[in-house]
Amino acid sequence: MVATAAWPHLTPLEQGLVVLWFLAVTVPLAYAVRARAPFSLGIVLSVLFGAVVQTLTGTLWRMGWLDRIALWSDLVLVPARMGHAGWWHTAITSGFLHAQWDLMHVLGNVVILALVGVPLEQRLGTKRFAAVYLIGLLGGSIAWTLANAGSGAPAWGASGAAFGLLGAYLAGWPKDEIPFPLILIRPWPVSLIALLYFGIEIARWWAAEGGAGGNVAHMAHLGGFVACYALLPLVAKGGPVPRGVDDGGPSGMATLRGRLDSMRSSMVDLSTVDDPWSALGQPVPKAARGILATLQTDSDEPEVRLAWFERLADAVQCPVCEGPVGAVERSDGPRLQCASRPQHLDWPPSADVN
Repeated sequence: MVATAAWPHLTPLEQGLVVLWFLAVTVPLAYAVRARAPFSLGIVLSVLFGAVVQTLTGTLWRMGWLDRIALWSDLVLVPARMGHAGWWHTAITSGFLHAQWDLMHVLGNVVILALVGVPLEQRLGTKRFAAVYLIGLLGGSIAWTLANAGSGAPAWGASGAAFGLLGAYLAGWPKDEIPFPLILIRPWPVSLIALLYFGIEIARWWAAEGGAGGNVAHMAHLGGFVACYALLPLVAKGGPVPRGVDDGGPSGMATLRGRLDSMRSSMVDLSTVDDPWSALGQPVPKAARGILATLQTDSDEPEVRLAWFERLADAVQCPVCEGPVGAVERSDGPRLQCASRPQHLDWPPSADVN
C-alpha cells in the first residue's frame, strides 16, 4: 500500500525543521559548485549537517516540542511505493538521511566519503565524480527496491553511494594507496580496502538472509558498489587521468605537487598561439575576449588555467559545429575541447605541433 504525503499534516515547526534539513543538505553542495571547491568535501558536509538537523529533531521530540519524529516519510525510500513516479525522488533524497540516533553509521559513511572521495575526485575531476556519486546513490536504491519489492519498510543512508565510491576506485585505479583506518591509519592499496569492504558486506548480507536479522540495507551497499564498478570505465573515458595509471595515487601532497610541476613544465605559452577562432579566420566571440586576454597574461599555473578554461567553456560554443565545449586536464595542461568531436576543437595545440 502506497503511503500518502505527510507534509500537509506537519506543524509549522515540523515543516520548518524539514526545510532546515533541506538547506543543510543543499547549501554545502551549492557552495562547492560555486566556489569550485572539492565536491567530495561538499558531500561530506552535506551528510554531516543533515544528520545534525535530524539529531536536533530527535532531541526536540524527546523534549515534547514535536508531535511526531517521522518528519522524513516523504523523503525516505519505501520499495512498495517506487512504482509511482511521484516517489522516485526518494531514490536520491534517502541517501542524505540517516537513523536519528545512529551517529556511528553517519561517521562510518563520512570516513569513506572523505578518505576515498577526495582522491577519487582528483582522479576523475569534479563533474565525473558527481556522476559516479549519483550512480552509487541510484544503484543502491534500485538494488534495494528490486530485492524488497512490495515492502513497506523505509530505507535511508549514504552507504550505497559510499560503497559506490569504493567500487569506482577499484575499477579505475586499484593500485592507488590512500590513508585509511584499517587496524592502523596509514596508506593502504585501494584494491585491499575495496575488496575487504565488499567481501565483508557479502558475508553480512548472507548472514542476514540466513536469519541473523539487523536493520542494515546490505543489498543497497552491494548495489552501489557494483553499479559504480561497472559504469566507471564509461564515466572516466576522456577524463584527466587514464584508468589504471600506477603513480602511487593523488593523496600525498608530494605526488600531487610533482604532477602539477610536470604539467606546468609542459604547458604551452598561450601568448604565443592563436585562439581557436582567429586560427579559423572567425571573429572572437564577445563573451570570450576578456577570458582569453586573462589566459594570455595570467595562466602560468595549471589550477588557474583550468579554472579559466572552465569559465571559457561555459561562455562559448565550438567554432566548427557550434556544439558545447568542455575543459579537460591532460599531462601537458588543461585543454579546451569540443564535447562531441574533439577533432573540431582541441586547444591549445601541443608544444610539439608546428
